[in-house]
Amino acid sequence: MTQLTSGETAGQGTSAPSVAALLLGERLDTRALERDEPLGVAPLTVDIPGGGVAVLFRYGAVVLFGAATAALDKFVASLRPLVSSALPVPERDDARLLIRPEADQVVDLAGNILLRERTTERLQVVADILAKGLVLSHYETRIADIFDGIEPLAATLREKGRAGARSKQLLCHIGEVLLMQQKMVGRVETGEKPELLWDHPELERLYVRLAEEYELRDRDRALDRKLDVISRTVETLLGLVQTRSSLRVEWYIVLLIVAELLLTTYPLLLGR
Repeated sequence: MTQLTSGETAGQGTSAPSVAALLLGERLDTRALERDEPLGVAPLTVDIPGGGVAVLFRYGAVVLFGAATAALDKFVASLRPLVSSALPVPERDDARLLIRPEADQVVDLAGNILLRERTTERLQVVADILAKGLVLSHYETRIADIFDGIEPLAATLREKGRAGARSKQLLCHIGEVLLMQQKMVGRVETGEKPELLWDHPELERLYVRLAEEYELRDRDRALDRKLDVISRTVETLLGLVQTRSSLRVEWYIVLLIVAELLLTTYPLLLGR
């Protein structure tokens, strides 16, 4: 891929190499790369040594355009020291980008992304969509795992009439849900438009149509509903566990009072 500067278009070719979106971890420190004359900022866009362009996001995602396999692997390896809470195996989603000056749609029937021209800003819009879609996929998988863990607890409550879990386990589930909500809303902003559109309002139509194709809003709402269900379920189970613990403590207190009364009255009965 030819090097792009802000606002510069590539040649009128018919296609561009494939696009790879990777989720490396929970956070990516981009400050070191911001000093090397990037192609663009917000989101950070840089050249890939060996060919290609990379768009990096602080929430741990990177989208690479037109990089050969060797160059891609080398570039991703160079980012490892900058990643916090790195995933054991990065999550990845591939796409193909085609340049079609006459295109009246953004995604064709084969799933290819179509752009009328190739500029840094348009690549940033595409990268924002792909990165958010990948993060949503990651959270969808994690939420499914949480559901799998909660289902036996709910089944125990239905069958035995009591919560089959400890407070610590339920508190861990609540903590995981809260962290997930904080990351989605505070870091990734999956339901928000990128800052890029403030400076380039002409790209908003492209963003909206891509967001609709990748169902970002619907998936974000679905995740919110699932997180709400998980939160209410876990809080209910935790309330039952705490109530049961309180009743147990109250019984202990009653038994202690009875024992004290027996110890007090027993000598009196013997004296009589």
